[in-house]
Amino acid sequence: MDMQVWRPRLMSGQWFSHLPVSLQDSLLAAARVRRLTPGQRLFKRGDPPCGLYAVLEGTVRIGAVSEQGKEALLSLVEPPHWFGEICLFDGQPRTHDAFGAGQCTLLHIPQTALLKLLDEQPLYWRQLALLMSHKLRLTFINLEQLSLMPAPARLAHRLLMIAEGYGEIDPPRRVLQLPQEQLASMLSLSRQTTNQMLKELQGQGIIGLGYGEIEILDAERLRALATI
Repeated sequence: MDMQVWRPRLMSGQWFSHLPVSLQDSLLAAARVRRLTPGQRLFKRGDPPCGLYAVLEGTVRIGAVSEQGKEALLSLVEPPHWFGEICLFDGQPRTHDAFGAGQCTLLHIPQTALLKLLDEQPLYWRQLALLMSHKLRLTFINLEQLSLMPAPARLAHRLLMIAEGYGEIDPPRRVLQLPQEQLASMLSLSRQTTNQMLKELQGQGIIGLGYGEIEILDAERLRALATI
């Protein structure tokens, strides 16, 4: 398959669209398509580095599972998000598990091909560093919110971040394919508490709730709640 067919999808994301055209072309030239069935594992914590991925279709769950079988869901990665860059920098094993949340199509840049490209064009390391530093910035924000923000404000902020693809999508999505139990897991809250807060937002006309989805009806009021 000619990887150029995926360029418009990738260009809708902030990171890829701001890359030098030469780097865009090099990434597409080295890329291959990977497909995941629902629940299929892409990699697990401790696996050796395998390269960089972009979500083209579907959703990937990033998280970890304890020895007791309890899952901590860190994020749901949707198009046109890129992930997997940490191992590129340190060559260390994967830090978390990645599973297909449904049928997924991914663009995969293998580690060896990417390192070869970066050896030939060292200036491109800065672009990969920008991708990683953006994730690091989000991590610090989430840690701060966990300590300082009341739960309703954290929920409002997370809904806005998901709608914006964590900074990748502009304009934001209105409808989020997001089961409540997964949102609760990302916020380290119980499903009951999360459901109660969502119902309150629905009653105020700020969001609409459907099966496995949340529609943002009034983004400005939601943003006001997220800054409390």
